[in-house]
Amino acid sequence: MSILAVNAGSSSLKFALYPVQGQAVSEAEMTGCIEGLEPAGKPCITWSIRGQAKTIDAVQVGANVDPFDAALPALKQLLVTHFAHVPLQAIAHRVVHGGLLYSAPVRVTPEVLTQLATLNSLAPLHQPHNLAGVRAFSESFPDVVQVACFDTAFHRTLSALETTFAIDRQLTARGVRRFGFHGLSYQFVSQVLQDVSPRSAGRTVMAHLGNGASVCATTEHQSRATTMGFSALDGLMMGSRSGALDPGVLLYLMEQGWDHDAIQKLLYKQSGLLGVSGESADMRTLRASGSPSAQLAIDLFTHRVVREVGALTACVGGLDVLAFTGGIGEHDAVLRQQVCEALHYLGVSVDAARNQAATGDAVRAIHAEGSGVEVWVIPTDEGRVAAREALGLMRGA
Repeated sequence: MSILAVNAGSSSLKFALYPVQGQAVSEAEMTGCIEGLEPAGKPCITWSIRGQAKTIDAVQVGANVDPFDAALPALKQLLVTHFAHVPLQAIAHRVVHGGLLYSAPVRVTPEVLTQLATLNSLAPLHQPHNLAGVRAFSESFPDVVQVACFDTAFHRTLSALETTFAIDRQLTARGVRRFGFHGLSYQFVSQVLQDVSPRSAGRTVMAHLGNGASVCATTEHQSRATTMGFSALDGLMMGSRSGALDPGVLLYLMEQGWDHDAIQKLLYKQSGLLGVSGESADMRTLRASGSPSAQLAIDLFTHRVVREVGALTACVGGLDVLAFTGGIGEHDAVLRQQVCEALHYLGVSVDAARNQAATGDAVRAIHAEGSGVEVWVIPTDEGRVAAREALGLMRGA
């Protein structure tokens, strides 16, 4: 038996097939991504079986057919062709927001989908696409159990001091509070740290840095503080999202005639690295640019990481372990070096050669000998966590 983990976005769908061996989920047998799922897009499947080179297959899309609707049969055929001998036990979906409703994985029903759709406005870049993926897979794989796994669930251990906004308590009672996100990634990194670092049971800060970015502090491998809040906008500057912003800016824009849609577009799609640089939301593109505006965006992103790591370190009373993950965190050695140098006052010392050699291909320690803080680069695997969660749900764990 295997579990298929999927992460459906607006223009792409990541997937991975995890074999089930006994009570555990093994390393992915196949991983891939279907890109080009935007309207009028030209989807293609990039996939690889463990130990083999990647294969890229075009997806044929008929006239007036949604690319997403064409991509799922292609994925199904891929599974039938190469893994017909391994039946699917479940499909595990990453769903960004569980709200107050769900703090653990849940078997998807029409009622569950209806409830989760009420949270669309809290994560407009993710939630609607996550749920569209669940619906589509339910139709294409009607005999397979669909399981929703939530990014917010890892942060259910946050205290009231961390979840409460300083607003009218009646709004708090209605669910206007901080939730936290990137939970599947933090859960995976935390599990890896348990295996490689006994010190990680102490005061650990994990930085998930990518197009979406956040920081999470843990003790005893439980979330104690995090930068994202009610929505996936708060905290760090991101690829095209603003991160923390004085709410007075929004009041000012409203006074200038900006409506809800214009403000939402600004905050989610025209800010962050893209907004500051005016060039790109991709850190690699900005590194290659060399323009003053690109450098300002990079420097601001780095500064915000340093600032938030410092704040979360204060929340847990110090720092024993620092871990980088996510596309930027795993691959941008320059950013890691600069962040660690800025955190030297906390006892962080990084080995430049080890840091340069860490390219996101494996779990690596990059701290220098004698560093007061361990520093790790850990490639994340949200799909494997979702598969584990689905297996546990299926077996009543």
